[in-house]
Amino acid sequence: MLVHPQFDPVALQIGPLAVRWYGLMYLVAFVLFVLLGKVRARQNLLTGWHPRDVDDMLFYNIFGVIIGGRLGYVLFYKPLYYLAHPLEIFAVWQGGMSFHGGFLGVLFAMWLFARNGNRRWLDVTDFIAPLVPLGLAAGRLGNFINGELWGRVTEAPWGMVFPEAGAQPRHPSQLYQFALEGLLLFALLWLFTRRRRPMGAASALFLIGYGTCRFVAEFAREPDGFLGLLALGLSMGQWLSLPMIAVGVVMMAWAYRRAAKDEPTLVDRMH
Repeated sequence: MLVHPQFDPVALQIGPLAVRWYGLMYLVAFVLFVLLGKVRARQNLLTGWHPRDVDDMLFYNIFGVIIGGRLGYVLFYKPLYYLAHPLEIFAVWQGGMSFHGGFLGVLFAMWLFARNGNRRWLDVTDFIAPLVPLGLAAGRLGNFINGELWGRVTEAPWGMVFPEAGAQPRHPSQLYQFALEGLLLFALLWLFTRRRRPMGAASALFLIGYGTCRFVAEFAREPDGFLGLLALGLSMGQWLSLPMIAVGVVMMAWAYRRAAKDEPTLVDRMH
């Protein structure tokens, strides 16, 4: 039987200064965003991207992730609690971040970036789509190190005991999400965007891919105790992922239909 190693949540401490693993994973996510972004920018110099654009996007994204992630957790998961304790909304060190909220925050931040840079919003979201999954992988690794967001009880031989969750083996669902939302989604998007695609297609694939991976992984993840399972036996994470999948499918169809309409016909080429 596997037992969670119970890592010390503090990665490094110098006097009163403590660096926690979860905060370190955020730093890893932002560093990966910059490194991959600069590679991607150099590959797309002819389409108007430059490596310095990535530094500007990072500035916008940091605020989008933190503010959106926190507000998303407040609104999607504990609105009544934070309505009664409004000052605790700012207590981010106590934990409580939502991917779906952070995702909306990044979308808004990228809209501001596109507007200020005279770019099309979908061109920007297509550019960053392959840069996000490895950051998500870092976050899930942080969840695993902290021994939080564990999975449901299982009899699978790879089940793991999380002491804070009791003596029963559970799915290490953080690692499932690390593999699905992180590594697999990154590979799909990176390979997909190696060729030029219609505007909006990469963003659509991210929506479909993340939504599907999160929906599947949630079957192994223990629902939040204060919410439990909702309608149709689905978790909040699954209900929030379904609109992402639906929007992604519609966007993908729109992107390719628009590209087909704009592609010059043989008669046009002869002219």
